[in-house]
Amino acid sequence: MTTLYSEIASPLGPLLVTGRPSAGAPGGTAIASLSVPGQKNAPAVAPGWRRDTAAFAEAERQLTAYFAGESRDFRLEFAAEGTEFRRRVWDALDAIPYGATTTYGELAARIGASRAAVRAVGGAVGANPLLVLRPCHRVIGADGSLTGYAGGLDRKRALLALEGAGGEAGR
Repeated sequence: MTTLYSEIASPLGPLLVTGRPSAGAPGGTAIASLSVPGQKNAPAVAPGWRRDTAAFAEAERQLTAYFAGESRDFRLEFAAEGTEFRRRVWDALDAIPYGATTTYGELAARIGASRAAVRAVGGAVGANPLLVLRPCHRVIGADGSLTGYAGGLDRKRALLALEGAGGEAGR
């Protein structure tokens, strides 16, 4: 299946969005990844990928509204792939409300994982291919500090400040 891609301007820098034609919505696109420049493990445009700005028009509209403070959530189809464990963690990320934060330990508890699994939860959060869209930026350290964000801590801080999240986010 052909990978589609585009770039979307944002306050975080140009966002690289990738996806594939949606099986659920004719003419629609299911988003596989959203990344920022310099992001750890971000995809790079590969030979055979097809640039298609129109395919991501709705994602661009929703992201623009989010960055303008006019929208708090995203209603897009995702096509991100991961293990069953990662998908459970990602579903828990999706449930963190706008403007709120949680810890890795609390996230582990939400999915029924043991305290010993906190490191694995952190790995799944770090493997999130949908930066911004799936709010991994809302996960903080147990002591309230900003930790681990594939897009960089400055971007995490900016996203939390945009959402009005408390703690270290506003610094």
